[in-house]
Amino acid sequence: MVIIVIDVWDITIPELTGQENRKLYIYLPNSYNEKTDEYYPVLYMFDGQNVFFDSDATYGKSWGLKEYLEYTNTQMIVVAPACNQNPDNGRLKEYTPYPFKDKTFGNIKSLGKITMDWFVNELKPTIDNTFRTLSDRNNTFIAGSSMGGLMSLYAILEYNHIFSRAAALSPSIWTGPQKLAKMIKNANINPDTVVYMDYGTEELPRYKHMIQKFAMISSMLMKKNIRLNSRIVPNGTHSEASWEKQIPFFVETLLYEK
Repeated sequence: MVIIVIDVWDITIPELTGQENRKLYIYLPNSYNEKTDEYYPVLYMFDGQNVFFDSDATYGKSWGLKEYLEYTNTQMIVVAPACNQNPDNGRLKEYTPYPFKDKTFGNIKSLGKITMDWFVNELKPTIDNTFRTLSDRNNTFIAGSSMGGLMSLYAILEYNHIFSRAAALSPSIWTGPQKLAKMIKNANINPDTVVYMDYGTEELPRYKHMIQKFAMISSMLMKKNIRLNSRIVPNGTHSEASWEKQIPFFVETLLYEK
């Protein structure tokens, strides 16, 4: 009998939230316990509470990623720490690479670099030492949605020596499009880098000139000579239910020619 394993660890991130516990979700593919000499690529994801289980999801609906990976027999490890759920904009602070101001949320300081340094210097070594991973850059990916999508772009730009491929679903580029554009312009990106990025037609009206901002960021990424898959999703909304429908597109992009 094939057993699909999702380990759930209680972890702390002292650099961000001291000794406060949060969940870390680790998906192991169906062959992991059978083929003990097999090593696997790793996808790191943001908002781990929303990735696998409806019961843990913030709004009661997850991405259902486990079901897709099972159905397609995708042989990849997925590592997804839960976000900071502090009501004082904890998630926004951890998931932005630059400070920004918003009429709804106020002034948001940036803890994005601390977050990514933890991913790279603490989380990844722990995963590589615990599981049979292909730990090299070519087999290390990152993905997220909304603010997690913004962080995925940040990771592929500023930590390109660690991550070779990224998926940014509905990335929150509205927080600072010019700041993100400057980051892209100054980034030292390997030309073998792969990026998937999308935005839903139903969420475009949420922010002024969003289609133009999305097009600008897409164009700038292409000018860096990376392999970009950029989509406008018909009837796409800013929700886990919509992002679940995009799983085939972004997973196939991440694993293209793998």
